[in-house]
Amino acid sequence: MKEFKISARFIARAAIIAAVYTGLTMTLQSISFGPIQFRLAEALTVLPFIDAAAVPGVALGCMFANLSSPSGLVDILGGSLITLVSAYLTYKAPNRYVALLPPIILNALGVPIYLAPAANMPYWLVALQVGLGQLVVIGLLGLPVLSLYQRIMSRFSIKD
Repeated sequence: MKEFKISARFIARAAIIAAVYTGLTMTLQSISFGPIQFRLAEALTVLPFIDAAAVPGVALGCMFANLSSPSGLVDILGGSLITLVSAYLTYKAPNRYVALLPPIILNALGVPIYLAPAANMPYWLVALQVGLGQLVVIGLLGLPVLSLYQRIMSRFSIKD
């Protein structure tokens, strides 16, 4: 059974993941927010499958990135909570393919709850747009990012 073991290395990995997530989202703001979004940092949301430190890492990264969201506080809190829950479910996933599903499904269904009214668009249209963006980013980049991170962790013997 996977367990959280908090150490200085754990905190450092979480902080690095949060910084990379925030930096990618802030750098690519024009495609990271709104009903049609391709937030490339979302490829990092599969990392909790192999590293528990990525659970708080991606959640904090999302929260910091969403400080610049046009949707304001609702996106800071709502988006961060959705990311935290999906990261935990990814962490608990039985295999790497199932690990791709929580961030796709939860963002597709959760983000439109507050984004659709703000954009004055129907819920299901926003759900489809956000879901497709998540599917493209995580579907194309999720497994390669996961494999690369796994190689880095094994090459440098990163353990808590």
